[in-house]
Amino acid sequence: MAQACVSNYKRSAAWRLATVAAVRRWMDTEKLKSLQIAPEAKRRSQRAVWIILAAVLALGAGAAYLAWPRKHDQIRIARHPSNSPAGSASVATTPPLASHLSNDVVLTVSGYIVNRERIELSARFLGQVKWIGVNKGDFVTNGQVVVLLDDAEQKARLAEARAQLAQAKVALQKAELDYARLKRLIADGVETPQTEDELRLRVESARAAVQQAEAQVQLMQTYLDWTVIRSPINGVVLEKLADAHELVTPQSFGGPRGPSTALLAIADPHDLQVEVELNESDLPKVFLNQKCRVIPEAFPQRSYDGYVAELAPEANRQKGTLQVKVQICHPDRYLIPELSARVDFLLSSVSNTLLTQPPSQSASSKD
Repeated sequence: MAQACVSNYKRSAAWRLATVAAVRRWMDTEKLKSLQIAPEAKRRSQRAVWIILAAVLALGAGAAYLAWPRKHDQIRIARHPSNSPAGSASVATTPPLASHLSNDVVLTVSGYIVNRERIELSARFLGQVKWIGVNKGDFVTNGQVVVLLDDAEQKARLAEARAQLAQAKVALQKAELDYARLKRLIADGVETPQTEDELRLRVESARAAVQQAEAQVQLMQTYLDWTVIRSPINGVVLEKLADAHELVTPQSFGGPRGPSTALLAIADPHDLQVEVELNESDLPKVFLNQKCRVIPEAFPQRSYDGYVAELAPEANRQKGTLQVKVQICHPDRYLIPELSARVDFLLSSVSNTLLTQPPSQSASSKD
């Protein structure tokens, strides 16, 4: 009886455990199903991708269409601005693009606008600046007083030299009186001819002393004139390198220099050139007096006539270039030194030169 009860209990317990296990398996399956993603949800919509790809292709096609060169874009007509000066005859109506496309250009090189001559005014002696009458950018004329140096020492030396001249003149006058008196004594037979020779030489020495004193006065006057510094040309003040009450020296090294070695830098704004560095492979295309066209980068709608004025006597070994200077004809206020400009070397000058070449040179070239 007891064994039957135990066996029934075991069967009921096993049934309960099996039931619990089945319930748990059913619950886990339901949870897993709820957490799974539906297959149709896993499929990403391809519509957005195709839209983006189509937009990129459309933009690329539009850019290619706009960038593709067309015939009517190669030539453009430039108009003068309303405020352009009427007197600038050298300004052409052709813009830089048209100049490059013209058939008369054999070479185009970029360079910098410079003054043909840059004059630095310096003191001739060690002195102190007393007054400077110009500022940077002022126009000056030839002979205009621009700087005054302290002249107290020079005036004192000039006064000393004049006093020495007066003293020399007095000594000459005394020697001449003694010589005239001696002549009368010699005529009376009182003095000997030897004494006459001594007094005559004394007179000559006094005259030489007067001449020396006069030269000293002129020298001191020159030193005094050097305290007044004038402009040697008509031009504009590029730099003001010293101020009043500064001590200046006569050295001027041009370019990098110590402080106060020069006073002013002046140049003629109507005498401009363009400095370009020409590659050695382009040298056969350029020669002296060749006609050029100069176009400033700041004002590309303006162009100026020019010609090759200078070829450097030696090249730059490191760069493999030769410096060429192009003189600008009729420059105006639009051309500013140290700004960049483009130079077109023209072909018409080359053909004219070949036609006018002497026969001897032509024969040598054929040989």
